[in-house]
Amino acid sequence: MASRSGERQPPKYQRIADALREAIQAGEYGSGDRLPGENDLMATYDVARMTARQALGVLQNEGLVESRKGAGVFVRDFKPLRRRGIQRLSRDQWGSGRSIWSADIGERTLVVDQVEVFETEAPERIAQVLDIEPGAPTCVRSRRFVLDEKPVLVSTSYLPAELVAGTAITQEDTGPGGTYARLAELGYKPVHFREEIRCRMPSQAEASRLNLSMGTPVIMICRTAFADEGRPVEVNEMILDSASYILEYDFDA
Repeated sequence: MASRSGERQPPKYQRIADALREAIQAGEYGSGDRLPGENDLMATYDVARMTARQALGVLQNEGLVESRKGAGVFVRDFKPLRRRGIQRLSRDQWGSGRSIWSADIGERTLVVDQVEVFETEAPERIAQVLDIEPGAPTCVRSRRFVLDEKPVLVSTSYLPAELVAGTAITQEDTGPGGTYARLAELGYKPVHFREEIRCRMPSQAEASRLNLSMGTPVIMICRTAFADEGRPVEVNEMILDSASYILEYDFDA
């Protein structure tokens, strides 16, 4: 359908979703409030049920609302996590024994679960970044981060096994300051980080671990930590629920 100006109008379901989104942002619907259901939207906008369902689906995929079986669709009662990409990796953070997460979450409740630590052969993509031979022994640390009872991130770190053998890095609990503090004690203090960011749809396993609704994309962040002389000491592949995050980068010009 085209407007009088000749510009093509978005489909009806998108216009309904836009109106509901604006109402949420204006505070007409607060956290935990129930949105108009399919029957209400059908009557208000004179549309078919499928159109009403698609409109609500758009907001679910954006992470603004959630469907509760038998009850309706509600505004999500979850405050997005502001990930401070530079402050969280500061040496003052992990070097003083604080978790890098403490730069992001304040007083909110964070639980780390599904922790697995094991040794395996380095996949080719990881070996290339770590500058080791493909198949070389690698320490893998996999864990899930749950904020305010909501899974928000799955993280998998890879480190050269010969570098961390016999240290707390090979244990579930790495101690105060985490992996980077332990690397510093070994003489491989991270002095530089590189993060690569892209968005994509999740795999079935990722969607399951993050409890994502169908159609919700994820953010993938691949971080490499470098010690002196540019030696890579860790690759961390992180999968983030895109609806749960705001990525913030604050730096001088």
